[in-house]
Amino acid sequence: MKSSNSSKPAGLAALVIAAMATWPALALTASEINAVNFAEQNKVAGPGPNPFIVKAQILLSRRSVSPGVIDGIDGENFRKAVSQFRRQERLPDGEEIDEQAWLGLGGETANDVIAEYTLTDKDAAYDFADSIPRDYSKQAKMKRLSYTSPQEMLGERFHMSETLLIALNPRQAFVEPGSLIAVVSGRRSPEKGAARRVDAIKSTGMVMVFGADDVVLASYPATIGSEDTPSPSGEYTIERIARNPNYTYDPDKNFQQGRNTKTLTLPPGPNGPVGTVWIALSKPTFGIHGTPEPTKVSKTNSHGCVRLTNWDAEDLADLVKPGVVVRFVE
Repeated sequence: MKSSNSSKPAGLAALVIAAMATWPALALTASEINAVNFAEQNKVAGPGPNPFIVKAQILLSRRSVSPGVIDGIDGENFRKAVSQFRRQERLPDGEEIDEQAWLGLGGETANDVIAEYTLTDKDAAYDFADSIPRDYSKQAKMKRLSYTSPQEMLGERFHMSETLLIALNPRQAFVEPGSLIAVVSGRRSPEKGAARRVDAIKSTGMVMVFGADDVVLASYPATIGSEDTPSPSGEYTIERIARNPNYTYDPDKNFQQGRNTKTLTLPPGPNGPVGTVWIALSKPTFGIHGTPEPTKVSKTNSHGCVRLTNWDAEDLADLVKPGVVVRFVE
């Protein structure tokens, strides 16, 4: 399942360095993104992340208007975040970053959206999983459902795609302590326990968090149920919040996964079915949780629950507490 810590660093470094030869030849500098202005929004040198969109996504994230994965791509979750920001700023409806929205985000003056991070001994010592099998019975035999590479670990930590991480750090293996790398600087500071209500909006695939006087505290793109296993309707409350949870698979209560007909307990880890956070609701078996596949949030179905990126689920877990109302609305 996994290699031991004693042999992992050297083997991992060799694997990563070998894989570097196959990575796309995309390069992007921190200064390109930090200095980009409104006039340069369409100035893209080639395929890959757009510096203007990267900066806009980071500035949205700093406002707790999450675009999901920060990737520099003009996609659905980015446009949903832009629409929400425009509503909050009382700008005309739309999903474009026009000059008004750009100035409202501080796009012309912010010059620190990409920062330096120094890889630590702890980063290098992380016990990466060789792979994560899809079958739950095989996952249940693992010690932990860990990250599978430094790129995955660092990408999630800094809310960015692996492609963007690699573009900012070409030829970097991400395995040597003391190495300086360029990363997204999101700087979210949620007010712990400030949420008074959470709305899971099925029609838009958004989770909205409201504080006192119905002030919007945060918004996140979300996967909310599916046609086969729809999310509930109505109003419930948060019962408990579990960080780094294990996951109990019960085909009689949940869903059928592969040929697994017995109850299984899967270990914790960011690549587990519910990611790094489980927020249990008063409706049995339903909750709000993270995911092992952040790029698929709001783009694929869930088994009735509400799925967020791991970092957005962690953000929400800070904002809420037991007893907070969660409404499922159309």
